[in-house]
Amino acid sequence: MSEWKAIAEMAADVQSGRVTAAELVEQSLAAIKEHAEFNAIIATLADAARARAKVIDERVAKGEVIGRLAGVPFIAKDNFLVFGAETTAASNILKGFNAPYQATAIEKLEAEGAICVAKANLDAFAHGSSTENSDFFTTLNPHDKTRVPGGSSGGSAASVVLQLAPFALGSDTGGSIRLPASFTGCVGLKPTYGLVSRSGVVAMGSSLDCIGPLTNSVEDAALVLDSMAGRDPLDSTTIERDTEGYAIHEAVSIAGAKIGVIKEYMGEGLDSGVKARITAAIEVLKKAGAEISEVSLPSLPLGLAVYYVLTPAEVSSNLSRYDGQRYGHYTADAKDLHESYTRTRETGFGAEAKRRIMIGTYVLSSGYYDAYYKKAQTVRTKVIREFAEAFEHYDFLLGPTAPMTAFEIGANVDDPLQMYLTDIMTVAANLAGVPAISIPCGLSDNLPVGLQLFAAQKHDRQLLAIAAKAEEIIG
Repeated sequence: MSEWKAIAEMAADVQSGRVTAAELVEQSLAAIKEHAEFNAIIATLADAARARAKVIDERVAKGEVIGRLAGVPFIAKDNFLVFGAETTAASNILKGFNAPYQATAIEKLEAEGAICVAKANLDAFAHGSSTENSDFFTTLNPHDKTRVPGGSSGGSAASVVLQLAPFALGSDTGGSIRLPASFTGCVGLKPTYGLVSRSGVVAMGSSLDCIGPLTNSVEDAALVLDSMAGRDPLDSTTIERDTEGYAIHEAVSIAGAKIGVIKEYMGEGLDSGVKARITAAIEVLKKAGAEISEVSLPSLPLGLAVYYVLTPAEVSSNLSRYDGQRYGHYTADAKDLHESYTRTRETGFGAEAKRRIMIGTYVLSSGYYDAYYKKAQTVRTKVIREFAEAFEHYDFLLGPTAPMTAFEIGANVDDPLQMYLTDIMTVAANLAGVPAISIPCGLSDNLPVGLQLFAAQKHDRQLLAIAAKAEEIIG
């Protein structure tokens, strides 16, 4: 497979006329066609992408300055509203839905000259850790077709590793960017909560959802984040961007960086091969001069339970809008409004969406709200405080992205609890709203292992800089 250049280099080539946007789009579309067997893509935006490329090339010919992503193709997870194809969130209930507007993240990338070429597969409504919950098909891991690519942004991660496009967009509610990045061997960034607008992205858990890129390098991830970050009047939770931006302009030294290895992530339940790769990476960082010691965040083992109370509660609320009356799938022969609601939701939602709706309505119901939801919010506050306290002593925290490498397709389908345990090392960053990144750190039994780095809220620039250096020295 033909590998893409660095995004900045590609955009410079288009701007200078050394290559055309049309050529890059055709390269991407050809790769999508060639690797169709991996089921990474739900829909291709060939006509719209070619039209945009033509406009960009005409502007370049006139001497206009396009932007930092001039002519660069990208793939959006299919929960982003994008013109040119249906937005389904990989759920039958949204089949036939064409977006009336685009996600802010898409608009910002297009303003910099990027071209969306396709929509990637995901677990339906982003509910899952393996992309097996898609109502359409399961995406295959590029390293081993018998294994999952992770989820819920599995199609986006596989697209990057298969070189279908230079970068892809994902959403991360409890690890849905970082986990597939770890399982497939690419870079996955979850920014600080609110740094990238969620407007025009199908909501899952609104207090946890984050938008971020999957890329071939940390440098590419930084540039894409820099193009999307900042306040948006359409999303009241957005925050100001760093005045210095996020693009990496010069290498930083890792010497003297204080890094805490999270004790709770390095103990029981961690696959021996994963532990060996993480331990080896830690030794490399130590030799480069990083000051590394163990740190304990004692509430982290409770993080998964907290997440799987709070997330279904928010899911049950967010999915109530899919009632067959406004958009997408509906039951045409229903006798009355109530039957239309119930039959539409019964036939439109998959098993995992129904499971989360039922759990969510249960924990929010009278008599159980205090026992589950309120208690979970209390523990979430404790997790936030423990991260804040850790960052008073450390610049960054470190651990594995996942306790294992990619598992076989079908291995956890009938065991929801086992599937949920896949997220045990990623959910805390979402609960605390801190930025986190997964970078490749070698193979275990020929399958990728991800190293996860965390920084304090709004320290995304510093996190990206140190991750780029770690990426360089770990190799």
